[in-house]
Amino acid sequence: MKPGKQAGRLREAMSAAPGRTAIQPEPSLWLGNQSRWLGLLLLLLPLLGITWTEVQPPQLPKQVPIVQALSRKESFLILTTHNRLRSQVHPSAANMQRMDWSESLAQLAQARAALCGTSATPNLAATLRNTPDVGWNVQLLPMGSASFVEVVNVWFAEGLQYRHGSAECAHNATCAHYTQLVWATSSQLGCGWQPCFVDQVATEAFVCAYSPGGNWEINGKMIAPYKKGPWCSLCTASVSGCFKAWDHAGGLCEVPRNPCRMSCRNLGHLNISTCRCHCPPGYTGRYCQVRCSIQCVHGRFQREECSCVCDIGYGGAQCATKVHFPFHTCDLRIDGDCFMVSPEADTYYGAKMKCQGKGGVLAQIESQKVQDILAFYLDHLETTNKVTDSDFETKNFWIGLTYKAAKDSFRWTTGEHKSFTSFAFGQPDNQGFGNCVEMQASAAFNWNDQRCKTRNRYICQFAQKHYSQWEPGP
Repeated sequence: MKPGKQAGRLREAMSAAPGRTAIQPEPSLWLGNQSRWLGLLLLLLPLLGITWTEVQPPQLPKQVPIVQALSRKESFLILTTHNRLRSQVHPSAANMQRMDWSESLAQLAQARAALCGTSATPNLAATLRNTPDVGWNVQLLPMGSASFVEVVNVWFAEGLQYRHGSAECAHNATCAHYTQLVWATSSQLGCGWQPCFVDQVATEAFVCAYSPGGNWEINGKMIAPYKKGPWCSLCTASVSGCFKAWDHAGGLCEVPRNPCRMSCRNLGHLNISTCRCHCPPGYTGRYCQVRCSIQCVHGRFQREECSCVCDIGYGGAQCATKVHFPFHTCDLRIDGDCFMVSPEADTYYGAKMKCQGKGGVLAQIESQKVQDILAFYLDHLETTNKVTDSDFETKNFWIGLTYKAAKDSFRWTTGEHKSFTSFAFGQPDNQGFGNCVEMQASAAFNWNDQRCKTRNRYICQFAQKHYSQWEPGP
């Protein structure tokens, strides 16, 4: 039903109660004179409320009984009506916030509705004084003359007499119901309804409480309820999302439902507090975008990288290959471990697979001794240029260290936490992007975090406990 028809229906209901004395607002709560325009409308809509404010959610005094309470469906309809009307203001609002239902405000509104237009009890009056940031819309009407949703629509119709440019209401008109309803920063709503008997006439009390309240004045002049501009163009950081339902004309500022600005694929769950995806079985990757169905025949599965760490004596992507090790390929032996420097270049994960195919892992440097020996050897290698594949991008070498976003730290290929590091000055500087670690020639082969798709040579490591059980090659 349109507001104009609602006003006519309310007038008919009013005239059907002969001898009824017009309900006057409480003098202490008066916001303005009754309007002569749209007498059919505003005679029925005396303003009974003025704005208060609450810093903490209001608590209802125990002495005030709650006679009636709105059902969940009624609360939902009132809330959605408020948000729909707030999205229809003209001119459009740049900072209009979406409202949420507040049970504590609803209890306070119900307590005020139970007064049926009479003066506040001492207990309720004390509660109102102690909640100085709550705004009110209060209305008494003949029983059965309107539903709560229709009353809210009529409050919104007061906007026809409001001039946003000058932030003023038309002469002899009142717009305070409207301005509170569309007050941009009022983000919490609670309403109450109560059947009453006033002068032996059955009436209904409709009350809505808003937090933070609105209708503030500066030097006796009320400020505008919202800022004009494109929808959601002036949302604050805390409500940077833009909500728009199917029946909304414009968007409403809201707490962003996804502050991470990312989504998880393949039914993965996004943890908003950490901005990380928890992937279902069979998927991995930052966004659960990688299908992972690998089976580790002789090894253990690493979920984060969708790869296997092979048992002793086995290699290959699925740890299914019995390794035959040609001992003469060791370039260095350090404390019993064998290190082999590749003559070709590959991406980090390509290098990792090639080392594993030989039954080893990308080098894990866990002491200064190993770091110093490898750095000296690589520096010498650069002068002799022992490279059979010239397709490489840098003079750097991959080692088996990567940044694990889920653990927020660098880990070795085997999953172990690094206990020794040799990062160059200012490094690492790109954590959080799946970075892989290289030994950097320009930094005396100290470490640098690099994009994993970069093509480097690499160093494979074979532990003595592994190659001692391997079958010698021909």
